[in-house]
Amino acid sequence: MFDAFTEPKNLVALFTAVGVFASILVIVMPMLAKDNLGTRMKSVALEREKLRARERARMMNDKKEGRKKGAKKREPGALIKLVVDKLNLRKALADEKTEDELVQAGFRGQSPLFIFLGLRFGLPFVFGGAAALYLYFIKTRVPGDENTILLYCLGAAFAGFYSPLLIVRQIVKKRQLSITQAWPDALDLSLICVESGMSIEAAFRKVAAEIGPQSVALAEELMITTAELSFLQERRQAYENLTRRTGLESVKNVVLSLIQSEKYGTPLSTALRVLSQENRDIRMNLAEKKAASLPPKLTVPMMVCFLPALFCVILGPALIRTFATFAAQ
Repeated sequence: MFDAFTEPKNLVALFTAVGVFASILVIVMPMLAKDNLGTRMKSVALEREKLRARERARMMNDKKEGRKKGAKKREPGALIKLVVDKLNLRKALADEKTEDELVQAGFRGQSPLFIFLGLRFGLPFVFGGAAALYLYFIKTRVPGDENTILLYCLGAAFAGFYSPLLIVRQIVKKRQLSITQAWPDALDLSLICVESGMSIEAAFRKVAAEIGPQSVALAEELMITTAELSFLQERRQAYENLTRRTGLESVKNVVLSLIQSEKYGTPLSTALRVLSQENRDIRMNLAEKKAASLPPKLTVPMMVCFLPALFCVILGPALIRTFATFAAQ
């Protein structure tokens, strides 16, 4: 059965089918793409309600222990949480940086952390077991290669251990890219709102509604910041939470300006105008850097894909005439 997959004609047919499927997928996927703005805004509204309830409970000091027990009962993933607590996986597999990465990926609360730790604990056994099942029972193996098979199984377990972390980091990069691209426009809108007489909370709320189609992640973070500005005791903490949730230096600079403006009474509009221009310059520099890196990246595809076909087109007629001449003689 496995020999059939190694035949050239079967490989060509397989690659052709994969190429056709990928082409259809590229055309159809944008048509089937869902608008996640409404869903994410609903989650932000739920987060705001949770924040409001938490602050009221803190201010009223009413049955804190009972509220914690009730929250634990309603928390999803109770079985995963039990395993994580029993094995003390939070101390062994997670640190403050891991929690920050989950927050920057858009996974807030304790449930995503417990699921993440459960996956890091369980996937090595799943991947290693699947590799062992395939290598020992399905694939035809040569006697005496147990050490090689064991090495493959360990490699599969290693991949399972690090795959959740790699996926989370990839989501963080994608989310940060979306925020970076929309951040200068958000600053321009905030500047317009502030100069028109709006407070910073109203400005953030308006900017979140306008910037949503361009960047859902940025709209979500601004709405959460608006809620925290309304309910937290220290407004500085709300701004610092925005920096922690995004992990971007450009957002940190704006947050420092906002804190300085509220602390010393400096004009916010001037700072926003300067920071908006700086962020636009940074975005342009990133685009120029990406464009400058294209020629080295295109060297290998040009040599592998284009040059052989070009040589065939140029040298093909000359070779055909040469062979025809020698055949005639």
